This record gives sequence, C-alpha cells and structure tokens, in this order.
Amino acid sequence: MLELYHHGSSVCAAKVRFALAEKGVEWQGHYLDILKGDQFDPAYMKLNPKAVVPTLVHDRKVIVESTVICEYLDEIFPDPPLQPADAFGRAQMRLWTKAVDETIHPACGEITFATCHRRIVGRLPPAEYQKFLASTPPLSVTAHWHDRKKEIVTLGFAAPGIADTFRLYDRYLGKMEETLGRHAWLAGDRFTLADIGLTPYVNRLDMLGMAEMWEIGRPRLTDWFRRIKARAGFKPSFLDWCPPDLTQDLKNFGSESWPEVRRILQAA
Repeated sequence: MLELYHHGSSVCAAKVRFALAEKGVEWQGHYLDILKGDQFDPAYMKLNPKAVVPTLVHDRKVIVESTVICEYLDEIFPDPPLQPADAFGRAQMRLWTKAVDETIHPACGEITFATCHRRIVGRLPPAEYQKFLASTPPLSVTAHWHDRKKEIVTLGFAAPGIADTFRLYDRYLGKMEETLGRHAWLAGDRFTLADIGLTPYVNRLDMLGMAEMWEIGRPRLTDWFRRIKARAGFKPSFLDWCPPDLTQDLKNFGSESWPEVRRILQAA
C-alpha cells in the first residue's frame, strides 16, 4: 500500500502526486493543512522530523524528500520510465533536480510567503499565529528556515534579500528557456523527472498570476508549460487538490504582489 501525507498547495507534494499520476498507481492520502500547522503534530513529526510534506509510506517503509520519493517510485514502478535511458541523460536530469532541492525550492518558499502565505497566516488568532511561527523545527526547508520564515511573514517584501530571491528564480526560468532550445524536454527528448521536478515551481507562479514571467519573451518555456498542462495527470495533481479558497488566495494575493515583482525584475 502507498500512503502519501500531503497538502494541496505544497509544491513538493504536488511533484509526488504528478509522478504517481504518470505511473498510474493508486495511493491513499492523508491530508495535512500546513497553513494551520498540522505538520507540527508530534505523531507526524515521528515520520518526518523536518515537519514538511510530502511523506510516503510504502508497506510500512517511510520515505521522505520529494526528489528521493520520485526516484523511489520510478524504481518500484518502472513503467513508464521517468528517467533517461542513458547515463549522461540521467546526469542532466539530476542537475535539474539538484537545482530544485538546493536553490529553487527554498526560493519558492520565500516567494510564496512574501506574496501570499504571510497574508493567510496573518488571519490566524494571535496565539495561533505565534505558535505557527515558533513551531518550525530548527532544521527544516533550509538550516535557517525557522528564522527566515518569521522574517518574511513579518516583513513581506521589506524582508532583506527578497528582491534577490525573485531575480534568482527568474534566472532559472531563463535557463529553462535556453535548455528547451536544444531539446523538447529539460533532460532530453523524453519527459522525465526533471520536468516533473520543475513543474510545481512554474505552476506556483502561474497560480500567483505571474505567468508574464515566461509568456512575454520566453516562447519555449511557454510551450513547455502548455504541454505539461495538457498531460492527463497535471490537473488532478496540481489544481484539483488545491482547495478553492486557497486557489483564490494565491490568485488574489499574487496578483496584488505582481506590480512589485515586475518592478524588481525590470530593475535587475
């Protein structure tokens, strides 16, 4: 049995749902509302000490870290294959998934909280708000996420370094555009875990109403995302699991933030 602990707007959880959809395997879900702090429940933290989602449990074996989970699923369920057949192709795939884990994902967390989630967390009663900010483990998304999240929730776009985070994210969109000029998908001519890995991070911007970051001036990336959205597993993995009120919050708060983001990018 496959059990997935996940949340509707979590980019990492959506990545694993997308991989599961591509494999066509059934799974049982355990939904955690990470904007209310469900991930800090002591029982869940025994499974995932970082207090993040997703966590996969397969026949009582616990697997954490979304990139690791996706490779695990590709090994356990080899058809259809989601890794290149050759070693060089797999190396190219892993360069993308490494970039996601080390750079793009932490940047996405900052961007999401700066543009939207700080407003959602701000709705919590004062005691719950403070509890939420205090509950992140010292070692979570990054070694400094406990303090950085509090800083961004409190200061928003005034938090130090936020402009650099948006510029970094935009540079990776540019790298995707360049790579897609050489072949149809990010790691070659076949859809792989590299494409699955990057999809949540482009989709996050799309749900925040910031598609202009590629729709103007990045035609290859625009086409790539069009093809991604046309895949049968995209909508159920990314859009259907996101609660309607959260989808609306992402759109509303993201669109309100877009003029400031555009100013940052134009000033680069």
